[in-house]
Amino acid sequence: MTDLAKLLILLGAALILAGVLLLLVGRLHLPLGRLPGDILYRGKNTTFYFPLATSILLSVLLTLVLYVIGRWRR
Repeated sequence: MTDLAKLLILLGAALILAGVLLLLVGRLHLPLGRLPGDILYRGKNTTFYFPLATSILLSVLLTLVLYVIGRWRR
């Protein structure tokens, strides 16, 4: 039961950290979601938005962070 409690505390801390990071990114006025390469189609009655370039950038950054964490844990 204590392992589950530790996992829940860790997940809660990770969510708080993610929330704080999102607040900071929002205040920095970074153009995430409006990068060249993000697909935006506005029709008459519909709008389609796919953040392709933003997704790739976040994927690369997350890959690097997880790689560094993996190397650090060895």
